Amino acid sequence: MSNKESSPVGIVLTMAIGIFLCILDTTVMNIALPAIQTGLSTDLAHLSWALNIYTVLFASLTIPLGRIADIFGRARLYIIGLIVFVLGSLASGLAVNDMTLIIGRGVQSIGAAIVFPASMTIGIKSVSMNKRNTAIAMLGITQGLAAALGPTIGGVVTQFFSWRGIFLINVPFILLSLILCIKLLDLNESHHKTEKIDFSGSLFSMITLFSLTLLLVKGSDWGWTSAKILGLITICIGSLIIFILVESRVAQPMIPLALFKDKQFVGSAIATVSSGMFLAALLVLMPSFFTKVQNKTELIAALMITPASFMIFVWSPISGVLLSKLGPKIVTVTGNVMMILGYVTLSTMNPNIYWQVFIAALLIGAGYGIVIGPITVLAAGDFTGDLLTASQSVIGVFRQIGTSLAVAIFVSALSTNLITAKSNVWHYAKTEVTALDISPKAKRDTLAQVRKQLASEKTPKKKQTVFINEKEKQHLINKNYQLAIKKNKLAIAPKNVKQAVFKQVKEEVTTEVDHSNKVLAVTVANIKNKTKKELTSAFIHPYQFALPFTFLMLLTVFLFKKRKVYLKQILAEEKIEP
Repeated sequence: MSNKESSPVGIVLTMAIGIFLCILDTTVMNIALPAIQTGLSTDLAHLSWALNIYTVLFASLTIPLGRIADIFGRARLYIIGLIVFVLGSLASGLAVNDMTLIIGRGVQSIGAAIVFPASMTIGIKSVSMNKRNTAIAMLGITQGLAAALGPTIGGVVTQFFSWRGIFLINVPFILLSLILCIKLLDLNESHHKTEKIDFSGSLFSMITLFSLTLLLVKGSDWGWTSAKILGLITICIGSLIIFILVESRVAQPMIPLALFKDKQFVGSAIATVSSGMFLAALLVLMPSFFTKVQNKTELIAALMITPASFMIFVWSPISGVLLSKLGPKIVTVTGNVMMILGYVTLSTMNPNIYWQVFIAALLIGAGYGIVIGPITVLAAGDFTGDLLTASQSVIGVFRQIGTSLAVAIFVSALSTNLITAKSNVWHYAKTEVTALDISPKAKRDTLAQVRKQLASEKTPKKKQTVFINEKEKQHLINKNYQLAIKKNKLAIAPKNVKQAVFKQVKEEVTTEVDHSNKVLAVTVANIKNKTKKELTSAFIHPYQFALPFTFLMLLTVFLFKKRKVYLKQILAEEKIEP
């Protein structure tokens, strides 16, 4: 046995690096969007494509590129994937405009689509049969942690190294991974010459997943009933039907439909989508709430949801042990109940009281950690060979679909709620300001300020007490003085008369300005409170809407094996010699 074949732990850890970086880049960019927008002087509409292209291409290319790696040699293609990924990271980190950033992210996603499925397969196949579940659990935990830590790492790196650091930080880790791969992997592995590429299956799987992820991430922007989205839905359904027909007839399918005959695999797929979706909803919305409504920095916002990541880190390995003791039903139900309780807390809490957010994050993180470790093992089931490889690639795709669903559903709901919230605040502001006994100009200026603030979808940072400043007051005094002189025909009046008029005008204007500032301070404070209340409601309502659907996660329990059956299977596998 060669040295490369005698380091299974090293190989699994090396594969974990690649998986971590691939999944990390699905969430690390979100919190840095404002900084990137400022740095590249672009708008959010264009910049969103740098975010979306990674998810879309990663999801649509994972399965076909995983299959190509199976045929032409996983180790060599894995190294190619790492090189492509690091080139994309460099291009993204050194981008000079939004287009080069989008291209860099696209290159990154292609590298990730090569690295991710190959990582899972190489890692699993490097260990003996009786250690397989441990390796699968470790790689599954890595995926969950990477997704959860994305916003935190993004916030910390952006704060201390600028937004470019979230991409460039990949470079040293990829170089380390390349060195380890050359040392540990068998780069002369034999090809599967008898295997054939399922070109039809590849084509229609890519079309299906590309259209699905694109409609999910852009549905809110384009409108769910727009021609573009309806067209994508039609393409997605049509290509899915053709894909199923093709895969049921081809000798070596891209995705073996036999996977979906296994109830435990189906349960794992559903659990992967649902748990990933409800976790991503916390990671996507709450940092925005902290920055927009509470005016926190990106770093503080990221740290405020770190309790969820910490609980995933704690519970993922523990749940793997519990799975071998209690069986899948008890473990998955426990994790689902924890996530449901987290959503109950999210739906009823006051998010401006942090300890309540803290509890929600702990519960959701713990629930996800309990589910995600075992679910990767359960997805592998009794599969071996190509079915085992396919199961991990497909579950990886379902993970991306869960994230896309979270963005589509929760961000869409938030966008709709924000429109309503801003409308309510604007109506309230107009009513309150119009009723004030102040000058028409002061009213116009105040409402213009309110409109500008609403456009940013943020609450004001500071309490404002002065609305007509000293310079504006002097301008009013001079203007009113000139009008008084003209009205009373005092242009050639003696100097002492003009001074008396000026003094009187100054006193009147000062009294009026003081009065205006006083009443505006009260009114604007009320408008600020109304804005905060409405925006808070806009952010919390999606969780309230989602709460009933979280209970559906409990139904997956019927798809998993009973405790006795599962433990009997585990005992049988432990008797197999390495």
